[in-house]
Amino acid sequence: MKILLSMLVLSGAAMGADRAVDPTFYRVTMGSEPARTMPLAAAGCQTQAIFGEGSPRTAAMRGLARFARVVADKGAACAAHAFPGEEQTWFVVKGAGTVNGRALRAEDFVYVPVNERVELRAGAGGVEMLVFGYKVPSARAGSPELQIANAGEVKKQVVGNHPPSTLYQLLVGDTRSTRDRMAAAATLTSLFVMDMAPGGTNFPHHHDREEELYVVLEGQGEMVAGGGGDGVEGRLPAKAGDAYYFRLNTTVGFYNTGGRQARILAARWLYPFGGAR
Repeated sequence: MKILLSMLVLSGAAMGADRAVDPTFYRVTMGSEPARTMPLAAAGCQTQAIFGEGSPRTAAMRGLARFARVVADKGAACAAHAFPGEEQTWFVVKGAGTVNGRALRAEDFVYVPVNERVELRAGAGGVEMLVFGYKVPSARAGSPELQIANAGEVKKQVVGNHPPSTLYQLLVGDTRSTRDRMAAAATLTSLFVMDMAPGGTNFPHHHDREEELYVVLEGQGEMVAGGGGDGVEGRLPAKAGDAYYFRLNTTVGFYNTGGRQARILAARWLYPFGGAR
């Protein structure tokens, strides 16, 4: 009997070692990532595929097509490309340029419709931007128009049950939104910026119908990624340049432990229940 039990334990351990488990979240410091090609890549236009297509981090993602960083040198033109079945939002971190002949400047955010052919060109000082892509099933539709606005023109406000230490700028929502600067998206539910005071938080929470992504633009603190019995376990140090992807129902939040304001760019999009992986 002892021999049989030992064999069962060893067999179970071997099976467990081979069992793949999807991660609850991914964490990446963008500046440390190697260049990875995405369709916009060209001479003078470097791309880093960070999450989703083109990256090594795809497990557990269902509604996110891609998250990438694009850095184009002075006057460089990125490869023109259309993205079938994928709507996108772009955020210009710094620099300036044009997309489809329309001016881009720092803090601009862009809604790119499904299958829109985009031509990105850097200005005299180059441009750095973040690209979020969201899968859109054929039954859903967003705005057919490419739209551009600037975050500096969007008011800061307290939202919902979140504390006043965090002010939100609501940039892009779905086509039914009445509160976002753009009501444009099909599966994206919210692209927003959080401006968090020292010692502030947005309260850890979770979403039961959406995946989420946070990018720390400024400041530092503790990122909540996963929860335990008290709902706020899993704190990790976070700084400017860090990006986090959170799968469905993951506890997520941020505590500003630094001595100055922290800014986080965040996106939430619908989980494709019953959809293809």
